[in-house]
Amino acid sequence: MNDQVHTIESSGRFGYAMSSAQRNKVLRNTYWLLTLSLIPTVLGAWIGVATGITQSLGGILGMVVFLAGAFGFIYAIEKTKNSAAGVPVLLGFTFFMGLMLSRLIAMVLGFKNGTDLVMMAFGGTAGVFFVMASLATVIKRDLSGMGKWLMVGAVVLMVGSLINVFVGSSAGMLAISVLAIGIFSAYMLYDLKQIIDGGETNYITATLALYLDLVNVFQRLLALLGIFGGERE
Repeated sequence: MNDQVHTIESSGRFGYAMSSAQRNKVLRNTYWLLTLSLIPTVLGAWIGVATGITQSLGGILGMVVFLAGAFGFIYAIEKTKNSAAGVPVLLGFTFFMGLMLSRLIAMVLGFKNGTDLVMMAFGGTAGVFFVMASLATVIKRDLSGMGKWLMVGAVVLMVGSLINVFVGSSAGMLAISVLAIGIFSAYMLYDLKQIIDGGETNYITATLALYLDLVNVFQRLLALLGIFGGERE
């Protein structure tokens, strides 16, 4: 992208024209920005829980607000990813996502063991990321072919989620949550491998992809924990 000089090295893998130093720089910057992005996420979630501002955003209304806000931010990030405005726009998106997560978090915190469930979901998400990051560094084969299959899975997941908004099936929610954890865990591996192999050269875009993977895994884990592990007062 704007700060990347593309050079072909004899040891380059899978035909990507980036040096090892450049790939490491993108990966390092991605990890730093991903860590930073958790701060506005936590802040947005805290404000949402404390004020109850998102409690009315259920069903179709919540879906419309989420999709409009998410796609609006993603479009803005794509337009600013090569400029100084890219990072603040990304952080604004992570704050928005924290607000959107606050409704689910507030529901889970309503259980007697709610705090423990939130921490378990956070720990489980961190564990998934650690496993996928470890696999991405040891797997030598090109995983770029996974992209089209994961996209198909994500589309199926989105359609299923939209249908379940109207149906309101608990079994459907369970199936969708399990499927989402599997798909976005695989996406995590795919996105990390793209960075490591030089297929992704912009750390803002890379951070956005990994952030969405993490948020989806966390959200679905928290929903499952709330369904099966929530203890009423």
